[in-house]
Amino acid sequence: MARKTTHSPQRRAFLRGHFEESDFLRPPGALELASFVEKCTRCGDCAANCPQAIITADTDGFPMVDLTARECTFCGACTEACSVGAIQQANHWDYRARVEDRCLSLQGVACRTCEDHCDENAIHFRLMTGGRSAPLIDLETCTGCGACVAPCPSDAITVERPALQQTASLSTASEITECTISADV
Repeated sequence: MARKTTHSPQRRAFLRGHFEESDFLRPPGALELASFVEKCTRCGDCAANCPQAIITADTDGFPMVDLTARECTFCGACTEACSVGAIQQANHWDYRARVEDRCLSLQGVACRTCEDHCDENAIHFRLMTGGRSAPLIDLETCTGCGACVAPCPSDAITVERPALQQTASLSTASEITECTISADV
């Protein structure tokens, strides 16, 4: 009787010392990780059919989304290409943008590149002292498409599951308070 091996990307990443690799961005509609790795044959059809060319392979050959060059349009081509059902039609994606501390606006440099590229208008800025401004991401509006990732000049934007995001560096747009600075002096 053939011995069945269990693929465990989290365990393998941990043993290799890659503690952050256990949560790769999988294509929209990918099954939960255990089911995904069981069903996915690593054929590459999803990557070959992605018109944005953002689907690549992780270290074990499973499809992952790389948003460093362009965003996901949620076209569904990967779903259509997946004959084994590891990627199914999705009505939402569990990933959202996150801004890290190296953001130029947080350092006092005028930059609104991420806001300019966000078609969903999920990114806004709150003025702070010292000529700085804080990027605010509305997690309800953000689709996680990654349109803000590639254009960021300081590589300060990542896309990850909201549960993994640190609320200290993120706020939602609903928390933006009204500006009290007046031109009438």
